[in-house]
Amino acid sequence: MSTVTAQASPSPAVKVTFHTPDGVQNRTFQQSFRIGRLQSCEICIDNEYVGRVHAEMVFENGKWWIRDLQSLNGLYDGEDRLERIAILGATKVRLGKYGPELTLEPDSHCEGKAGGSVTRYVQHYFGDNPDEAPAGEHTIQVRRAFARVQKVQKRKQWRIIAALLIVIVAIGSYATYTSIQIRRQRAMAKDLFYAIKSLDVEISNLERGNQNEDSILNYQNRRRELENSYDRFLDSLHIYDPKITEQQRIMLRVSRIFGECELDMPAGFEAELNRYIDDWRSSGRLVNALRTARANHYNESIPKELVSRGLPPQFFYLALQESNFDAMATGPVTRFGIAKGMWQFLPNTALAYGLRVGPLVELQQPDPMDERHQAAKATKAAVRYLKDLYSTDAQASGFLVMASYNWGENRVLPLIRSMPPNPRDRNFWQLLSNHREQIPQETYDYVFHIVSAAVIGENPRLFGFDFDSPLVPKKN
Repeated sequence: MSTVTAQASPSPAVKVTFHTPDGVQNRTFQQSFRIGRLQSCEICIDNEYVGRVHAEMVFENGKWWIRDLQSLNGLYDGEDRLERIAILGATKVRLGKYGPELTLEPDSHCEGKAGGSVTRYVQHYFGDNPDEAPAGEHTIQVRRAFARVQKVQKRKQWRIIAALLIVIVAIGSYATYTSIQIRRQRAMAKDLFYAIKSLDVEISNLERGNQNEDSILNYQNRRRELENSYDRFLDSLHIYDPKITEQQRIMLRVSRIFGECELDMPAGFEAELNRYIDDWRSSGRLVNALRTARANHYNESIPKELVSRGLPPQFFYLALQESNFDAMATGPVTRFGIAKGMWQFLPNTALAYGLRVGPLVELQQPDPMDERHQAAKATKAAVRYLKDLYSTDAQASGFLVMASYNWGENRVLPLIRSMPPNPRDRNFWQLLSNHREQIPQETYDYVFHIVSAAVIGENPRLFGFDFDSPLVPKKN
């Protein structure tokens, strides 16, 4: 069956410049086209920040547009993430905040020529020189009357235009000033946040070095002052705006608890976290594990031990991810030995933190003589280990602590140590940006399962679970 379609007038061409491993590429299109990682895309860019089908170029309403096709990393015009961007001249667009950059430039195009009898009548009566063009008496009178009306109208129009320009300049100046002030406030707020994290590291080092309590107290007081200032900045910037949902508010709050800045969360973080929350909903593992924790009072003893060491009580969910709170758990055989207990200590790490391993250390079965199976002792050792990671290599980033605990210090810590030793430049997002291809998917899943469980734990019923927060003691 043949299909007949109306022939559309061709769009003006648009030129696309981008970089590939083979060098700079230039392509020109006159019809809509797609950009992405798939070979089927008209422009195929093999880059980790580029989605499978990331964006589309279309010609609409007299100009070219590039629009995001619900990609994970988004489209960026400078620092701004936008759903669609108009191509009004040579325009640089980035695929993802840290992804490849495209230069898009439309060709100039002409307006259509006027024609037909109506145009001729307009020109005859209302041309630019009514007294010079040959015409009859009636036409000349019409032309002169129109000229007088036009003169009066032009004076009014210029007055209106002048007033509008004054208003536009005033509005533009205020908007520019406001935008600059907001950017400055956000930058100052970020500086405050990372100053707080640096103090966290300093306080931890003082505690480990057995410094006198007055010195530690001074640092803690300074930290509280900085945190109060940071909270005031967040209020002025409306980060926890009433318009955001309670779920979004909890996600931001838990991320901050684990040492990540609300103002530095990557695009797509909320969607990614929701994916892992759905994963918890799809199985009974969370409910069953928390039932085990309550039965053994781990939901009281573990957070208490964490808080006593100055760590967030939400690290409680790390034991959930390790073993489902099973004190007799035994892991698989690895070249580093067999992990055992609720915190899944490998033999060397257990010994380093004062736990005695049992005679069945090389067998994949529980060992009554192995202190890794003793919940209270193993918890104290695990919290000490977490504290050491938190205050040194992980630079007060809870997400990096989780990644280090899962993948092991022999593998993840060299990557972490390759980054600058400060909380601003040493965090989970920077680790992913620099070393994503080296980090196992298991470790990535591990971090997001713990964080999503902590988000659910703040208000389980809000996320569809029929139990109360495990970190809030039940009232008798």
